[in-house]
Amino acid sequence: MNIHEYQGKAVLKEFGVPVSNGRAIFRADEAAAAARELGGPLWVVKSQIHAGGRGKGKFKEASAGEKGGVRLARSIEEVEAFAGQMLGATLVTIQTGPAGKQVNRLYIEDGSDIAKEFYLSMLVDRGTSRIAFVVSTEGGMNIEDVAHDTPEKIVTFSVDPATGVMPHHGRRVAQALGLTGDLAKQAEKLAAQLYAAFVAKDMEMLEINPLIVTTDGKLKALDAKISFDGNALYRHPDIAALRDETEEDAKEIEASKYDLNYITLDGTIGCMVNGAGLAMATMDIIKLYGESPANFLDVGGGASKEKVTAAFKIITADPNVKGILINIFGGIMRCDVIAEGVIAAVKDVGLQVPLVVRLEGTNVDLGKKIIAESGLNVISADDLDDAAQKIVKAVRG
Repeated sequence: MNIHEYQGKAVLKEFGVPVSNGRAIFRADEAAAAARELGGPLWVVKSQIHAGGRGKGKFKEASAGEKGGVRLARSIEEVEAFAGQMLGATLVTIQTGPAGKQVNRLYIEDGSDIAKEFYLSMLVDRGTSRIAFVVSTEGGMNIEDVAHDTPEKIVTFSVDPATGVMPHHGRRVAQALGLTGDLAKQAEKLAAQLYAAFVAKDMEMLEINPLIVTTDGKLKALDAKISFDGNALYRHPDIAALRDETEEDAKEIEASKYDLNYITLDGTIGCMVNGAGLAMATMDIIKLYGESPANFLDVGGGASKEKVTAAFKIITADPNVKGILINIFGGIMRCDVIAEGVIAAVKDVGLQVPLVVRLEGTNVDLGKKIIAESGLNVISADDLDDAAQKIVKAVRG
């Protein structure tokens, strides 16, 4: 689960991480009061969306101006003007895609006098099963560009969970950033604070870009991009309460209500599969035959008729779907349950696109019989290769 910058900074502040003072607003008429509370004389007005590259982004609406999604204001009047332009407008960044995201909230923050900008992030390194630090002197830039053009400027190291973060980890951060003296001590303290926050809140990724040194010699997190392990949210009701559903795909939200693993993609063939590995193989073979999957959907190993019905409705709600491939291998999952769920869903929402069904495993003969006797216009397939070819052919007419 992702959260907004201002929410991330509030979480980090709980652990002592230095951040600027700021106020979140949801309406343009709240901007002036927020700016007066902060005092000025310099404010930063930041669009709050779940995407990076906001500063270099552009709004679709001409009325929103051309200064990007992060703007420097030198008067309360400017803060008000920017808030009026940005709220409700659609911001397009390198991470949102061409559709962009609507800005529904802003973060008005004290301006900072910046001497240096750095990059610091933490993530779960699945290769070592440890939490890793990623540090670079090239702050304020897209880290992907740095990794491509000057990879030697990125320092990565992991922390042994048996010991947790140690002073030498902080010293390594300071060394990578070229910090000495008091700033090196601040880096050591910061590393410990960030590690404590990461572990305590079950984070998946924490990115501070930029981490700055102010002109008076202080380290400060000028940004905070955080995502959390969704499987651990039951332990953190305070974090779960920060969820902003307006930033998420409506179909993915609906899928989560039924405990379905669903991700929207940009293809034309909807997929309903049980098991993540089989789902990946299904998407691969669709690509092999020249089309693209419209989604990843794993109904799990023990889905009920209701769960299958919900999954089918979610797939058909996508206007980009031109055909549907159901690929079920019945181990724990029974093929007759899948068949009953599909029939119930089709009778409920109708079937406007070609549907190919491949069933194998437990109660497969009964499942095929249920579909065959349903009177539905369903194309049956013998195996995955046959199913992929048939759905691609059907989509292409």
